[in-house]
Amino acid sequence: MFYLLVRFVLRPLFVLAFRPKVTGRANVPLTGPVILASNHLSFIDSFAIPLMAPRKVGYLAKSEYWHGPGIGGWLTRTLFTALGALPVERQEARAAQATLDTALGVLQAGEAFGVYPEGTRSRDGRLGRGKTGVAWLALTADCPVVPVAVHGTDEVQPIGAKWPRPHRVRVTFGEPLSFPEHRGLAGKGRARREVTDRVMEAIAELSGQEKAGW
Repeated sequence: MFYLLVRFVLRPLFVLAFRPKVTGRANVPLTGPVILASNHLSFIDSFAIPLMAPRKVGYLAKSEYWHGPGIGGWLTRTLFTALGALPVERQEARAAQATLDTALGVLQAGEAFGVYPEGTRSRDGRLGRGKTGVAWLALTADCPVVPVAVHGTDEVQPIGAKWPRPHRVRVTFGEPLSFPEHRGLAGKGRARREVTDRVMEAIAELSGQEKAGW
C-alpha cells in the first residue's frame, strides 16, 4: 500500500520534471522473477527505473542512505524503502556474497530485481565491463534478464551534484534474455562470464555507449 501511494505521488512529479520517454515496457514480464540489468549513469537511475517499470522493482542501495540526519535523511530513507530498495553494508566481510543472497531472496519470492552489472556509476559516460554477479543471480534463480538502458540521468544529477535539475530522461527496456544452455552452471566461472557478456552486449546495443575495459 505504501509503495502504491508513493508511486502514485512520485511518478507524476518525475514525469513533469524530466519528461521521460519510455520504450519497451511490454518487454518486462508482469509476474514471476526477473532481473532488470541496466547501465548506471547517476543516482537518479534508482528512481527512474522503478518509477517507469510496469511493476515493483527491488534493488540494493548503500546503507548510508538510511542513516542521513534531519528531514533530508528521513525523506531519503522513506523514498528508498517505499520504492523497494534494500540497504547493503558494503564494508562488511563477505559483503559481495551477502548482497547476492539478498537479491536472490527477492527473486525467489517471485519479484523483480534491478542491478547495475558494472558495479558503479560511469564517470565518463562509457559502459564498463559487467561483473558476473548478474549471471550468478540469473542462473541460480533460473530467471530471465531484461536489459535496460537509461539516457540523460547524468545530466539530471551528475556525480558530485547535490540536487537534480530538469533534463529529459529516456528509459529503454529490451527484450528478455534467457540462458537455458547454462542452466545449473551458476558455479562455473566460464558460464557466468558468457552470460554476463551477453547481458552487457544487450545493454550496449540499447544505450549506444562506448565500451571501456572490455
